This record gives sequence, structure tokens and C-alpha cells, in this order.
Amino acid sequence: MRTSLKTALKSFSAAAMMAAVASLSVLPATAHAGLFDDEEARKAILDIRSKIDALQKDVANKADKNSALSLSDQNDRLLQEIARLRGQVEVLSNELANTQQRQKDFYVDLDARLRKLEPQKVTIDGKESSVDLNEQKAYDAALNMFKGGDYKGAGAAFSDFLKRYPQSGYAPSAQYWVGNSLYAQRDYKGAIAAQQVVTKNYPDSPKVADAMLNIGSSYVELKDKAAAKKTWDALIAKYPESPAAQTGKEKLATLK
Repeated sequence: MRTSLKTALKSFSAAAMMAAVASLSVLPATAHAGLFDDEEARKAILDIRSKIDALQKDVANKADKNSALSLSDQNDRLLQEIARLRGQVEVLSNELANTQQRQKDFYVDLDARLRKLEPQKVTIDGKESSVDLNEQKAYDAALNMFKGGDYKGAGAAFSDFLKRYPQSGYAPSAQYWVGNSLYAQRDYKGAIAAQQVVTKNYPDSPKVADAMLNIGSSYVELKDKAAAKKTWDALIAKYPESPAAQTGKEKLATLK
């Protein structure tokens, strides 16, 4: 009887230790971040927990107060292996939680970056328009050139903007600033032609009134007071409440 018990214990111990060693040999490979996905990590954790439960049942079934001291030693070793497996479960659980958090942070950051690249709604001359990031940057860069006194560069930049974004909500303004850039360079005929494009191509834009004001001023510079008066009279009649019309009235009063 004692010989059979010892043989069973040896078989049990060998099988248990082989199972524990086999389990531990897999753990280092699965514990590294990035080498397994969430589903694989969960499966590994469940597998280890199943092995812990099996070992605990074996220990409970084989325990005997009257067993030899060697059985107690074997039980201690098995309990140590169980503790080690539990530690591995804890490591895997923490690694899984960290991986999930990193994935969440990544997608939040990616979403924020994509939103910056998406067209944004902006109000241009009282009208809402969709403008993408590069479009906005190009327009702002051209406007900053004009404000900085680089009228030639600004005119070229606004012309390039119109070629790249002909349907932009900024198109009427860009064309208007092309005319202003030419006026600032004393190319008054060019300024008139550029502002006439505004009045013709963008008749519903608030920039038409400003363009007409600039056309009149260009005619004055060309010593054509009659054309200037005609232009400003039309401005006042068509856009009587606009700031440009008010300025046109003041300019008309100075014509002699």
C-alpha cells in the first residue's frame, strides 16, 4: 500500500511539475508588450487560471495528514508553483490593461489629428463656408504678406490661391486683395481689371462694394474723374448702407 502511494505521488509530482514548467516556459514570450493582442492575452490568463485551479484541486485531493513528510514537501512545491503562476497572471493582467490604455490614447490622438485635417466651418463675410487646413494657411499667408508691405508677393500669393482653390469661400476676398495689391503698386489699370472680376464673378459677395470703391479710387489716380464719379454713384445706389458707400460719398465730395 505504501509503495503504491509513493508511486502515485511520484507520478503526480512529475506530471504537475511538467505542467507547471510547460506553463512557465510560455509566459515570458506572452508577457512582452506588443507581441500579442488583447484576445491572446485573455486566453493566456484564462489558461493559467485553469491550471492553477487544477493544481489546487490535486493538492486538496492528495493531501493526507498521515502522509509521509515527502508528500508535504511536494505539496509545498506545488503551492509555490501556484503562487508563481498567480504572479504571472498579475503581470499579464497589468500588461493587458496598459496595452489597452495605450491603444485608447493612440486612437484619441489619431482622432484629434484627423479632425485638424478635416475641413472646418468658418464664417466669411457673413456666410458659413467649409475650409480645409491648407486652404486656410495659404490665404492667411498671402494676407500677412500684404499687411507686411510685400504687395507684389501678396498679389502673386492670392493669384496662386485662386488657382488652387477656385471654389473657396475666400475666393471673392482673394480676388479683391489681388486688386488692392496692384493698386498699392500703382498699377491702377491692373487694379481696375482685377476688381471688375470681383463685381462680375462674385455679384453676391459683400466684397463687391469694396471693389467698386477701389475701382473709383483707381480712376481718380488715372485722372478720370468722370469714371470715378460714375462708379461711386453706382456704388451708393446699389449698396447705400455699406461702409464702402459712405466712404464713396466722402470721396465724391472732394471731386472738383
